[in-house]
Amino acid sequence: MIAPFHFATTPRIVFAPGAASEIAAHVGSLGARILVVTDAGLVAAGLLDGPRQALTAAGVEVALFTDVVADPPRAVVMAAADAARAHRATGVLGFGGGSSLDVAKLAALLSGSDEDLDAAWGIGNAQGPRLPLALVPTTAGTGSEVTPISIVTVEDDEKRGVVSPVLLPDLALLDPDLTLGLPAPVTAATGVDAMVHAIEAYASKSANNNPVSKALACEALRLLGANIEAAVADGANRDARAAMLLGSLLAGQAFANSPVAAVHALAYPIGGRFHVPHGLSNALVLPHVLRFNAPQAADLYAEIAPLVFPDLTRFESTQDRAARFAEEIAALNARLGLPQGLRAVGIGEADLPGLARDAMKQTRLLVNNPREVGEADALAIYRAAF
Repeated sequence: MIAPFHFATTPRIVFAPGAASEIAAHVGSLGARILVVTDAGLVAAGLLDGPRQALTAAGVEVALFTDVVADPPRAVVMAAADAARAHRATGVLGFGGGSSLDVAKLAALLSGSDEDLDAAWGIGNAQGPRLPLALVPTTAGTGSEVTPISIVTVEDDEKRGVVSPVLLPDLALLDPDLTLGLPAPVTAATGVDAMVHAIEAYASKSANNNPVSKALACEALRLLGANIEAAVADGANRDARAAMLLGSLLAGQAFANSPVAAVHALAYPIGGRFHVPHGLSNALVLPHVLRFNAPQAADLYAEIAPLVFPDLTRFESTQDRAARFAEEIAALNARLGLPQGLRAVGIGEADLPGLARDAMKQTRLLVNNPREVGEADALAIYRAAF
């Protein structure tokens, strides 16, 4: 019998090369005064020139908020909300990586409702209303354009989330051309991030793990596994870039409804305390969490392993296939040129107990893990990843 579940996603998705240059045709619901939330690097790179000109030509008054940084702190979120109010924005457009999209979500919420951010933390606490919202990703990794989640760095470098259906945007516009030329390290880290989303969604212990999320996770893993190395090797490979962007979106839809677990819980303290990019933080712990989970999740990992690495069908034993899956993921990380081990990103052995303590704060994620994770377990995983 199929268990009851619910599934929600962004109601309108546009996926097309060159779509960003035609953005004005798609964002009419945002009104005539739009705040664009992005980062200074994208502006300097000229990626926003075409969309901004198209909006202006359509009679839209555009204001830019360009102060987004990686692992955005509360102050940046509040400043973006203030910018929306000052512009008298009728809608918000997030343009960039996951940090820009997450800030845009909260800027639309806080400026549209005057809701208290401290009252919105956690699952289902943000009530809205929010301003009309459209999101345009420029990396293939976070899937934020189809998730009801925004992650903010608060005091003591803790990552805290707002999770609510009100944060799902009205429109996700995906233009693979925006990802052309993305540097190889960013392509690799964000691509592995998307793979983590699909893997954790498929194996999530959440009561809402469902057939739709599982199907999306499988297709995401097929696309990502077949294309990540080509995208990293050649930033101008349009086919690989398009497949990565679509794979990221599908993985985002999957984990938005079947939530992620221990990989993310252990990655957040790495990013929060040491400012390691989120995708790389995930990559550093992923093989070790897979090994830890294998006693409870071998069957699930054995099902999805050949989607990423087709050669793994030669292993008939689920235990052998799951074990090899973790080894192949570690080898893929190395082939992609990602740093190997926590020490490679400036983390010392003396830092590991503090990371383990911080990981225990991520209760909303740990409850979804196939195997229970205590502080001693987290420390052992960090030591294996060191």
